[in-house]
Amino acid sequence: MQRRYYDYASFLTDAKALAAALKGERIDCVVAVSRGGLTLAHFLAMALDTRNIALIRAVSYDGRRKLSAPKIERPPDLSGVKRALVADEIADSGETLKAVLGALSDRYPDTIFKSAVLFQKPTASIRADFFARESDEWIDFFWEVDPT
Repeated sequence: MQRRYYDYASFLTDAKALAAALKGERIDCVVAVSRGGLTLAHFLAMALDTRNIALIRAVSYDGRRKLSAPKIERPPDLSGVKRALVADEIADSGETLKAVLGALSDRYPDTIFKSAVLFQKPTASIRADFFARESDEWIDFFWEVDPT
């Protein structure tokens, strides 16, 4: 599988495009999927002028063992939120995004949830409502590679 380094300049271009596409969505809260969605969620919350940022944790591995389904931990309190955006870096298999959206929709059935990712894999089991790029490559994000 080919690998691609995703640098800050590319992120900035893509995040601005996502923010522009989301302008008419009237988002009340941005929910970051920890950890991959944190950088995008922060950027989108700033661009959409909302201070309401929440965090949800999705665990797909127990050490090196892949779990059969992502484990959702620490769902946020979205009481009163009418429209929320779930932000993650990539819809790879789609399992994480599907599990997060399912858990949040079950808990808050009256809230409208939209999703945004930087990369959408064509083979993912779910398509994000908004994405910047489609790719079947392995993506090495600058925030994963550069700190090491």
